[in-house]
Amino acid sequence: MPAVAMDGERLQSTAREAAQALPGVSNGRPFVEKLDVYKVAGKVFLIITDDPDEQIITLKGGPGRGLALRREHPSITEGRYLNKANWISVAAGRGITADLVRDLVAHSYELVLDTVPRRRRPEGTS
Repeated sequence: MPAVAMDGERLQSTAREAAQALPGVSNGRPFVEKLDVYKVAGKVFLIITDDPDEQIITLKGGPGRGLALRREHPSITEGRYLNKANWISVAAGRGITADLVRDLVAHSYELVLDTVPRRRRPEGTS
């Protein structure tokens, strides 16, 4: 059974749910009202753009994986707002599924968590 494509609203709600399920996550709007920012140990791993005309999420992908994802999915582009080599922005589109969004959020979280000294990592993480 093929995966069902999602719209921008579902993309963003799936990303929010995935982020909130991870240990030690905080969120707020430290930059501007339209950017819902998710952090672990004070470091950004997910930005959700709350603009009905631009329903995207931006997360860390890493240089190799981000490039591969951009080649595979036309609705994945270089990350908006952050380092273009390490961050990707995802909009609804062909091949963008809830499973992919959950995987991307978890991967971004892990990439950021890997930069945090063990003593500063939230309880429940390694």
